[in-house]
Amino acid sequence: MQTLTADAFVSVATPPPLGDDEVHVWLIESATAQRAPALSVAAHATLGWLLARYVGEDAGPPAIARGPHGKPYVPLLPELEFNLSHSGRCTLIALARGQAVGVDVERSDRCWSVDGIARRYFTASESRALAQVGDGERANAFLSLWTCKEAVLKAIGSGISFGLDRVEFALSTNSRVDRLVATADEAGTPAEWEVCAIEPSDGYFGAVAWRGPKRSVRTLRAAPMAATAFAE
Repeated sequence: MQTLTADAFVSVATPPPLGDDEVHVWLIESATAQRAPALSVAAHATLGWLLARYVGEDAGPPAIARGPHGKPYVPLLPELEFNLSHSGRCTLIALARGQAVGVDVERSDRCWSVDGIARRYFTASESRALAQVGDGERANAFLSLWTCKEAVLKAIGSGISFGLDRVEFALSTNSRVDRLVATADEAGTPAEWEVCAIEPSDGYFGAVAWRGPKRSVRTLRAAPMAATAFAE
């Protein structure tokens, strides 16, 4: 599985055109970790700024509606799909045209009950694989799995309610996700999915996923001047 690291993200002042065969993944980092309410407000302000540029609206962020399962969309441009995730000081936003996408990011310094969560919510194979990882790397391996699963479930549009154990990944020898190996019938087959791991900063793990043909993933980082505009 491809892993996108911090070095892959290119700073830009404004969003470039979004091709029909692309997925844009934006990384926005704050200088320090923020508490959940402030981070959520800042992340959604950034999302609004980006959507306005992609839609071509100068008046401000376009209206956002929600589907039956709560998945957001822009009625003004329904073919523009997007998803957002934030944790600590990192926000990831994925966008694509005519292709549902899911993205997730988590920080490793949260208090995760790794073994308990894996036994209860992951597949038996995933739980066994995690149990074989050394204590020093188990939390990172868990987050690699968790974020890949979340990205797929968010792309489906149901989130965790779909069931974390209904998509299964295999771990590689370096204790990171290797590939998607099984999915519930309504989620198609593993061959239909594209999943990229993301390690945007030290101590952060993420992933972007979509069910469809391969697309070029363009990784973008807000330049300082653009980052200021996000907060306005």
